[in-house]
Amino acid sequence: MTRKQKYRRLLIRLIWLMIIFTCIFSYYYIRNQVPGKIHVVVGEEGRFRFALPWGSTLETENEEVLLGGESNIPEGAVRIYTGESFTVQGMKTGNYDMDIKLFGWLPLRSVQVEVVEEHSVFPGGEPIGIYLEMNGIMVVGTSELTDISGNVVEPAYGIIQSGDYILEAAGRPVEDKEALISAIAENGEKPCVFTIRRNEEIMEAKVETVLTEDGTVKAGIWVKDDAQGIGTLTYVEGNGSFGALGHAMSDSDTGKRLEASGGTLERAEIQDVLKGEDGSPGSLLGTIVYGDGVLGNVEKNTDSGIFGRLEDQSLLSESAALPVGYKQDVELGSAVIRCSADGTLKDYDIEIIKADITTDSNKGLVVQVTDPELLALTGGIVQGMSGSPIIQNGKLVGAVTHVFVQDSTKGYGIFLETMMEEGKR
Repeated sequence: MTRKQKYRRLLIRLIWLMIIFTCIFSYYYIRNQVPGKIHVVVGEEGRFRFALPWGSTLETENEEVLLGGESNIPEGAVRIYTGESFTVQGMKTGNYDMDIKLFGWLPLRSVQVEVVEEHSVFPGGEPIGIYLEMNGIMVVGTSELTDISGNVVEPAYGIIQSGDYILEAAGRPVEDKEALISAIAENGEKPCVFTIRRNEEIMEAKVETVLTEDGTVKAGIWVKDDAQGIGTLTYVEGNGSFGALGHAMSDSDTGKRLEASGGTLERAEIQDVLKGEDGSPGSLLGTIVYGDGVLGNVEKNTDSGIFGRLEDQSLLSESAALPVGYKQDVELGSAVIRCSADGTLKDYDIEIIKADITTDSNKGLVVQVTDPELLALTGGIVQGMSGSPIIQNGKLVGAVTHVFVQDSTKGYGIFLETMMEEGKR
């Protein structure tokens, strides 16, 4: 075989590899343009539009789910053309499957259709104080110590990591900083064995503790055993279950989601506003009013928000229940957010400029504040407004989650459907 033939054979192989890679990549790219689950209200038509290639088909064998397109194709097998919308109608509550195929034969994805009764919730918008109790003692970092001989050491460096949770010290369960300090002191100058949780894995870590200049034994670990912050209540269901924030409450030092074992919902008062500017997000400046009666209990801290049960219904005195809007109900265009930026609950005008129904992240929506009053007051979206309900066409469809650092008039939002799904888990 000549050199030229070898080169040609290698080139052909590379071309085939590129073709195979392109086909596989394209398949999964197209697949990810379709949500794995959709909700429709029983008896109502939900209209959807997926970015699928020409000739893709939707099929269902369930008699309780009717499919319809723009053309007069029989129900049960709908052919989708690029940019064409279709309808899904559920005749009976329950979970059903809808299959999507490329070219009418290549399986792409099975979509779960959950047919639900029309559901209403009470929109929030009020500022709330959140107090979280940690599921363990969170490690913020390690630090240097000066021992009794004057040597500078950092005994926990490389052994204990930021974001670890300490469960035990020297064989003793520890629930707060005081218990941890006591356990280390009683262990004395012997190496202290810590039981820690790191990324869901339980392990042991041995640290050579140090007798310091002040005569105390320390391990050189900075920790916190609780956290608190201010956010906005998003919704409350008729049974008292609530959702807030629309994103996780995270540690300010490590940026990691706080693993909470519980907590409380408290009253909060907005004292001032730090106006947002491009490159510098603003903030609602407020205080948590402890001792004025707990509003409710926090049960979990997730990437989709804070969830729990509201015990004091006084926050809902000005609210009327609104129907839940699902992803397909969200339209690009005018909407409002409800918040208490100036201490009074108000609706402010916004534009929904992006709605990605394929994602369950807390950044599925992009909104822009257009209300002159809110722009003058806050500059747009600011910290503390996370959880502010997004209302469109008389339905509660989502919540504000993050501000665009480089453009404070814009922010991300989460679909209410995503929040409520997480709240029920």
